[in-house]
Amino acid sequence: MPTIVTTLLKLLVWLLRIAVFVGLFGLAIKNSGPMELRFFLDHAWTAPVSVVILAVFVIGVAVGLTATLTLSLRRQRDSRREPR
Repeated sequence: MPTIVTTLLKLLVWLLRIAVFVGLFGLAIKNSGPMELRFFLDHAWTAPVSVVILAVFVIGVAVGLTATLTLSLRRQRDSRREPR
C-alpha cells in the first residue's frame, strides 16, 4: 500500500516531466527555422533545427547503445570461458 509520501513524490516526478516536455516543445517550436548542413563534395541538407537536434540525439543514442552492447557481450563471453 503506497504511503502519502510516495504518492506525492510520484506526482512531483510527473509534474517535472510535464514541465520539461512543455519547455522542450516550446523550444522546438521557436527554433523551427531552416538549417543547412553542408557535407563534403558540395552535398547539403536543409532541415528544421529541431529535426537536426533530434537526428544528432538519435545517432548519439545508437552509438552509445552499440558501445554498451559490445562491452556487455564481451563480458558475457569472457564469463562463460572462466572455469567455475
